[in-house]
Amino acid sequence: MTKQIRNIAIIAHVDHGKTTMVDQLLRQSGTFADHEKVVDTVMDNNAIERERGITILAKNCAVSWEGTHINIVDTPGHADFGGEVERALSMVDGVVLLIDAQEGPMPQTRFVTKKALALGLKPIVVVNKVDKPGAAPDKVINAAFDLFDKLGATDEQLDFPVVYASGINGWSSLEEGAPGEQWGADMSALFNTILKHVPPNSGDPKAPLQLQISALDFSTFVGRIGVGRVSQGTIKPGMDVLVMEGPDGNSVKGRVNQVLTFQGLDRVQVTEAGPGNIVLINGIADIGIGVTVTDPANPAPLPMLKVDEPTLTMNFCVNTSPLAGREGKFVTSRQIWDRLQKELQHNVALRVKETDEDGIFEVAGRGELHLTILLENMRREGYELAVSKPRVVFKDIDGVRHEPIELVTADIEEGHQGGVMQALGERKGELVNMEPDGRGRVRLEYRIPARGLIGFTNEFLNLTRGSGLISNIFDGYEPHKGEIGGRKNGVLISMDDGEIFTYALGKLDDRGRMFVKAGDPVYEGMIVGIHSRDNDLIVNATRTKQLTNFRVSGKEDAIKITPPIDLTLEYGVEFIEDDELVEITPKSIRLRKRHLKEHERKRASREGA
Repeated sequence: MTKQIRNIAIIAHVDHGKTTMVDQLLRQSGTFADHEKVVDTVMDNNAIERERGITILAKNCAVSWEGTHINIVDTPGHADFGGEVERALSMVDGVVLLIDAQEGPMPQTRFVTKKALALGLKPIVVVNKVDKPGAAPDKVINAAFDLFDKLGATDEQLDFPVVYASGINGWSSLEEGAPGEQWGADMSALFNTILKHVPPNSGDPKAPLQLQISALDFSTFVGRIGVGRVSQGTIKPGMDVLVMEGPDGNSVKGRVNQVLTFQGLDRVQVTEAGPGNIVLINGIADIGIGVTVTDPANPAPLPMLKVDEPTLTMNFCVNTSPLAGREGKFVTSRQIWDRLQKELQHNVALRVKETDEDGIFEVAGRGELHLTILLENMRREGYELAVSKPRVVFKDIDGVRHEPIELVTADIEEGHQGGVMQALGERKGELVNMEPDGRGRVRLEYRIPARGLIGFTNEFLNLTRGSGLISNIFDGYEPHKGEIGGRKNGVLISMDDGEIFTYALGKLDDRGRMFVKAGDPVYEGMIVGIHSRDNDLIVNATRTKQLTNFRVSGKEDAIKITPPIDLTLEYGVEFIEDDELVEITPKSIRLRKRHLKEHERKRASREGA
């Protein structure tokens, strides 16, 4: 039990190279044998993570370096998964803050740093990608210092160690070298900095047990698994414990079945684990996030984990379209409700509640990405449902209606600056800062109501021809900013049930862009395309050619059709208005009006007016 332990989390903005860095640390510490085939970004093991190249869930692994056991937690970089970061920081003693040597500190850097400083953790700043053209390490370190100062860091936290690294090429250095060259031999500079600056755990192994659960896992073999760090005491398999929800909450007795620790990416069973160890325990059925596993004779519960409140809500409803139940396996409101309850057990930043209407649930999360990833997971599991347009969560403060404000950073080419600034201005954005980088790109910082960002991503990609980068982060609540304009174009609505024919598409081609192709099933009230004008138009999408027994010249046979818009889940959720729904099934995504019949829509608009 005398083995030294260090617990660190790797935090950074999205795409600054966290998962790649963890890869290198695992490789260079001899975790993988020489003959082992190792995939890139080995930590991203979920199908959606691999497809999109982003980390969604915080994950643990461990390496050994010079006889010290280092537990590493890889965290997501998107603000939408901030709940994961907050959770991960509760089980570490130090953080490694990665900053891209070209981009410098970004909104998410600010968010994760703020959380780490508030917990009293002392960061190690790693300037990553120093071999990238346009890297300015000195500038980045100064910017990091200013950021720490702004966030109210203590003198000790401001005195942070700096390591220069290139995660992809696998080297780190304490000294700055010449641009374009390799400055260090391997990752040892980073490892040694971690050993030097991250404090070992100071808990007493003989004190009463104290283990806070900060993540959950599930196995069909042993049931629920709790992951957390032992603060004090020693935990052994077969031990009787008390599970407590904070100092004043409920408590349940239980017995620990197995105790496991991380070794590389694997989990190994141990006979005991002392302070500082990050362990996995099973055998306790009703274990949840934030609870403390403690000694029944001398309970020492820790306060429950606090997580920021969600800012965006969506309605999840049972699919009521004429095509309902054809493709999905789970379609009833009970099945959807049970699945959402299951999600709540490990997704700490999510909130679910029932509404007055039957079969409609209100789900609140951190952002569009947070909610659409949940929908994508449900869809892959065979669920079928419909969702409404996302809405922001308003708060009443002293009788005044407040709304969430986001801090947006956009990196764009100078040529696209006018269009982006105009679009953000229309959405009630306020320019805070503008910095050209001297190489044809400019960075804009805006404060904008969260309402204004719903549906903006698509428009932004069109305005910047796909070359812009945008990221946003919750900044606080402010009084309501007034109305924000919505979508500029109307939609094309099908008037009949049936199947789409090429002939009908040829007639509709000049009316706008389609979402459907020939052979797709359609129904009355389904949205089949975007209208080129600003009003909704009801169209006949199932029209066929009237055939006669006379010969005609075959000129009109070759109907030219513009290819349809590829309708993804994110696009659909961003595109719809308040009176529309996205229908999600395992095989297809469709858009529809909430009221399928024309007379019902008219009645609803009269009542709404």
